[in-house]
Amino acid sequence: MSQTVSSARLVVQNGLGYDSYMNKIEAATPSSARKVIVVQHLLGLPDSTANPHLWYDPGTVPKVARAVADDLSRLAPAHAAVFSANLARFTASLQPWLEAIASARAAYAGTPVATTEPVAAYLIEAMGLDDLTPFVFQADVMNGVDPSPQDVTTEKALLTGNRVKAFVYNEQVTDSLTQSLATLSHGHDVPVVGVYETMPTPGYHYQTWMVAEVRSIVRALADHVSTTHL
Repeated sequence: MSQTVSSARLVVQNGLGYDSYMNKIEAATPSSARKVIVVQHLLGLPDSTANPHLWYDPGTVPKVARAVADDLSRLAPAHAAVFSANLARFTASLQPWLEAIASARAAYAGTPVATTEPVAAYLIEAMGLDDLTPFVFQADVMNGVDPSPQDVTTEKALLTGNRVKAFVYNEQVTDSLTQSLATLSHGHDVPVVGVYETMPTPGYHYQTWMVAEVRSIVRALADHVSTTHL
């Protein structure tokens, strides 16, 4: 990794502590020619921002793409027209995702759901869904901390009390608690949707991955169908 970073002319980081190891690598391989885009700073987000999963926010990606194109144009001005054209093509390729989100919001705004952690929280918010899981519970699961018994009881009540229409959980980071909640959901006829912290492979790129996540959630709400794996 350090060799890759040392030779890179452009680095894109998430920020918000999600990939802080990159700061150490960059400091160990300094380069005055290297440009670094920290998405947190690009968006003007404070360090106190609770959810670092910025790539699930449909408003974030076009801004990052533009920043990448701008920096590439500064690094290689002779190819600025190519970078501009690629930016336009990439931005257009996000349209199916944005349309899927808008359609879901029109049909299901206000629908209650439960989650294990805030991996897809920005997407859930964009779809207009109402996440009833206490954020302190989500943050504990995200950070590998045991949630309080009270919060676990609250979460289970959402699933057993017919209070939510879907249960969304991080498919790639599970433990005995989240697995037991998924089992509880199945047992109480709550469709389960597995979302991914990193892009599932093979067969996906970013745009198709995001569209698939929206469709899985909509399938749970519309048809009562679980999608535990993409």
